[in-house]
Amino acid sequence: MDKNYLLILKGLKSIGAGAACIGLLGSGIGVGIVFAALINAYAINPKLKNELFTYALLGFALSEAVGLFALVMAIMILYT
Repeated sequence: MDKNYLLILKGLKSIGAGAACIGLLGSGIGVGIVFAALINAYAINPKLKNELFTYALLGFALSEAVGLFALVMAIMILYT
């Protein structure tokens, strides 16, 4: 193959992987919102501490799963 073709392909892969990593930004914002809501809810009603923490962990896990999917897609774009 032509050397320029391979360089263009590598550059386009890098741009695609960078675009796929935008999902990591959303995941970070989501985690911040989940724990901010936990602090607010705990300040309002401290008796529900265990139940609120369980819901916060569920929200954290779902938010992080989306971020991990974005990271896996970026890695797949770069190395395939």
